[in-house]
Amino acid sequence: MKARIFTLLFLIAATAALAHEFWLQPASFRVLPGTAVPLRLLSGENFAGETWPRPTRRVRRFVRLGPTPLDSADLRPVLLADSVAPAVRCGAPGTHVVVLTSQPAFMELPAAQFTAYLREEGLDLALRQRQEADESGTKPGREAYRRCAKSLVFAAGPTAPAAAADTTFRRVLGLPLELVPEQNPYRLRPGAALTVRVLRQGQPVPGALVQVWDASPPAVTGLSRFSAKPTGVITPQHFTTHTNAQGRVLVRLPGAGPYLLAAVRMEAAPPALANRADWLSTWASLTFGGPSFSMKVY
Repeated sequence: MKARIFTLLFLIAATAALAHEFWLQPASFRVLPGTAVPLRLLSGENFAGETWPRPTRRVRRFVRLGPTPLDSADLRPVLLADSVAPAVRCGAPGTHVVVLTSQPAFMELPAAQFTAYLREEGLDLALRQRQEADESGTKPGREAYRRCAKSLVFAAGPTAPAAAADTTFRRVLGLPLELVPEQNPYRLRPGAALTVRVLRQGQPVPGALVQVWDASPPAVTGLSRFSAKPTGVITPQHFTTHTNAQGRVLVRLPGAGPYLLAAVRMEAAPPALANRADWLSTWASLTFGGPSFSMKVY
């Protein structure tokens, strides 16, 4: 009996961890054109993650979109070569977008743990529907989850395109869930505001909960916005906000970043997944460097 309880607790802890934030984190968000930069695929909380294990079986799409429509690359071959930190090469000057989407994975939690999980992640619609159906304390949560991650990398060079021509950052890709900035964070001044849209299949999502982490290093020792661990690692500032009726949020960028924005949406599982899940969650993220006080590149 003790062995069964231990196994159950282990599975609960392991599966619960699978559905937390997932993001792409390059070694540097500013690179020299043509330089290969390692890119980590991370899953975790509070902008501190662990490498996603065995991603090649789960990746549906992994591409780099360059500053011009013809400048793009399929990154799945480099993921096969190095699943820990595949190298991404940004050949042309300007802003590049790296995009990863995953196949659905599945998890199941006992009723009480699933209800607590919904509350923690702010998934109010699913929570309310389970309460209305009197399932919160009785029915296990069977969930399929998928990931939609984007990262903006800026290739700085003497021939970088003018702002009017550098528009890849705001392309709408029609993902199941995506965060789309309306300004280029690399071309903003420190302290400027960035408008970001949350879209589902290209359509605005009003009222979506958006989490924001700012891991900018402090400009002056002792700034209250940050706390430093004994190792010197900065604990990011974190806050949450909700999209307006047009699916937009406003995020101020006080420092050079990096920044992580994340959103999650849960809905009833489609018929194709109904034999294994009652719910389908989609986890979207966007990482980027912020306005720069100096153009430090990789």
